[in-house]
Amino acid sequence: MQRTWTDRLRLSLLLLALCLVACGTLTVPQEKRLGAEVARDMQKELHMMRDKVVVDYVADIGEAIVRAAGPQPFQYHFFVVVDDNINAFAAPAGYIYVHTELILRAANVSELAGVMAHEVGHVAHRHVAENYNRSRNANILYQVFVVGASFFGYGGLAQLGGGMAAMAVLNTFGREAERESDTFAVGVMPKAGYAPSGLVTFFETLKREAGASPPAFLSSHPTTTDRIAETSSQIALLPPTPGLKVTDRGKLQIIQQRIRLLGGQEETEESEPAPGFEPL
Repeated sequence: MQRTWTDRLRLSLLLLALCLVACGTLTVPQEKRLGAEVARDMQKELHMMRDKVVVDYVADIGEAIVRAAGPQPFQYHFFVVVDDNINAFAAPAGYIYVHTELILRAANVSELAGVMAHEVGHVAHRHVAENYNRSRNANILYQVFVVGASFFGYGGLAQLGGGMAAMAVLNTFGREAERESDTFAVGVMPKAGYAPSGLVTFFETLKREAGASPPAFLSSHPTTTDRIAETSSQIALLPPTPGLKVTDRGKLQIIQQRIRLLGGQEETEESEPAPGFEPL
């Protein structure tokens, strides 16, 4: 079908309008709605830990970090996922998820707090929103490209170019985002009462043990020797702060043992404390 000059002009205006929509920034209210939607999906798709003792322990650490960070546009929520992969991740608007295997691999509470502070940093710096924007923009621009290409007669090439462009945008956090989250964690951990050295020792241990097969957590949060060195240098510049927690008098070990005893059992209700364990 022959395209008239008027048809081409109308399509060009439509494509321009879609591009302008794609380039818009995700606002805080939009991120909150997106976060709530993602959280609903996570509840359905992930095996969530329902044990109140374990969940409260992790949430208490997270809430101490958030309080120390000062005013935030989001209300944070902390969840524990029953999963044997070492991982932790932040969803939009302050929904933080920590895998049970990561809790089990932490040598002390400062290491667990360090990972959680790093994830809070991604939310506080809007890194999660930025990644979503890039993904959304790539998808919209890809659709714009395909529509325009189909209209002008080169759909196959457009599909290949659009897909590659989308793959380039859908990436994990870059080095600058990781540096910002590390810096955030180093600054906020002492205010929350935790020794920031845990951020470094946890990554060092994982890298040393992983060898050529890094866990998913290190793949999505690239931990280079340079980055560890930078974080260590930042910690060295902090003023002495006595009394920062490296351990929490065995509470983490109790939680780890509780997770092992609970195992992978399905729990649809908040469980009662297991014999011999009292809420911390």
